[in-house]
Amino acid sequence: RAADFDEAIGPRTAAILRVHSSNFRIVGFTEEPTLAALAEVARRRGVLLIDDIGSGCLLDTTAFGLPPEPAPQASIAAGADVVVFSGDKLLGGPQGGLIAGTSATVERMKKHPLARAVRLDKASIAGLAATLHIHLEGAATEKLPVWQMIAAPLAGLQRRAEAIAQACGGAVVEGRSMIGGGSLPEESLPTALVALTHRGAAAVAARLRLAGIVARVQDGALLLDPRTIAPEDDARVVAACRTALK
Repeated sequence: RAADFDEAIGPRTAAILRVHSSNFRIVGFTEEPTLAALAEVARRRGVLLIDDIGSGCLLDTTAFGLPPEPAPQASIAAGADVVVFSGDKLLGGPQGGLIAGTSATVERMKKHPLARAVRLDKASIAGLAATLHIHLEGAATEKLPVWQMIAAPLAGLQRRAEAIAQACGGAVVEGRSMIGGGSLPEESLPTALVALTHRGAAAVAARLRLAGIVARVQDGALLLDPRTIAPEDDARVVAACRTALK
């Protein structure tokens, strides 16, 4: 509760830190304060509020049938002085740590000697800038792979799965695509899987990995999820499956 944070603040306390459970979930008789409630405590007690939201999600995940994921802009609006999050995962850019927040706190952090030691390289900064421009354009679901996969309509996945299955001598079965990747734990989306039955499914999967294709084996069948395959790679996947099945 917010009162627990309030009671824990002492003379040496510099900040309240909230960390989002981005890749695990606690269930049962649990409770957590809102960020706005923690912001009120922080202001009253004269300490900073730092919000670690894990994955930098700039889109509304509920629009894709998923639970809500914290967004950096929402954290700042709720009163956080500093928000930290990943440049990869749901942001969709290069791996790195991002800091956003009020001008005063960000400027203080930029002047700290550690800032130079942990700064991104130029190539990663260029990749991050390109990714953020795509978000600003509102084109994440068209241009960023992770959002292309999340936004892919089931009907389109069904058509692609049928074409791959027909070309490889397999079948189409219902399945789920796990989101994972350090965000949205245990959450999944419905998908159409290509099932290739083969008595040596594990060996076929190993041969596919040598071709750069990762499939999973379940109940003796090799499963491919079109959601995680770029549409322009469908033909390459078909060719690799045919070779591996021989």
